Amino acid sequence: MNRASLDKQPHEVASMFDKVAKNYDLTNDVISLGQDRYWRKQVAAAVAARPGEKVLDLAAGTGTSSLPFTRAGAFVVPCDFSLGMLTEGKKRNPWLPLTAGDATKLPFQDGVFDAVTISFGLRNVQDTDAALRELYRVTKPGGRVVICEFSHPTWAPFRTVYEEYLMRALPPLARQVCSNPEAYEYLAESIQSWPEQPELAALLQKAGWTKVAWRNLSGGIVALHRGTKN
Repeated sequence: MNRASLDKQPHEVASMFDKVAKNYDLTNDVISLGQDRYWRKQVAAAVAARPGEKVLDLAAGTGTSSLPFTRAGAFVVPCDFSLGMLTEGKKRNPWLPLTAGDATKLPFQDGVFDAVTISFGLRNVQDTDAALRELYRVTKPGGRVVICEFSHPTWAPFRTVYEEYLMRALPPLARQVCSNPEAYEYLAESIQSWPEQPELAALLQKAGWTKVAWRNLSGGIVALHRGTKN
């Protein structure tokens, strides 16, 4: 199994990420032209973790996305269902409490976290509605969710250029730095099939989240959605 299919069978997606774990962070930096660092800074600012808070970083991969929360003084739990990613993350930051878990059946009790966040992972979950409900379940009343995900540029000419990059330029570029470039063919296809920004906001509301809003980053290549649990 080199890549997952768009029906997103969990074992296929996990296997695909296992195979790209070693160079995953580097590859993302290259194919995003360095924008991923800016996006993660915006996630950290939106989560606004405070000392002593408990933060769930879902789809954390190697744990790179979790480090800003620890620097803010929060207790962060990086969670992912790719054992390959978690193993690589343990080599780099053995002190992080890396945890294996499925987004649709999280291994945590109700109302544990002050904030929950998932970056570039919700798109890979087979059941988006179930994942959003699980994030809601494990969040404390008054807690917050931040979702960073690839989305759709809002300016039509830029959108055309971006889609051309996804389908034509990204896979060849990935071949230069990634051991499993087929995974990035899946990446391009899954981005194109992902809901528009208002549709994802509606799914958050359906799962129970209130005060739902979003902000486009990099012209809509990425969208940052937020919500609150009453």
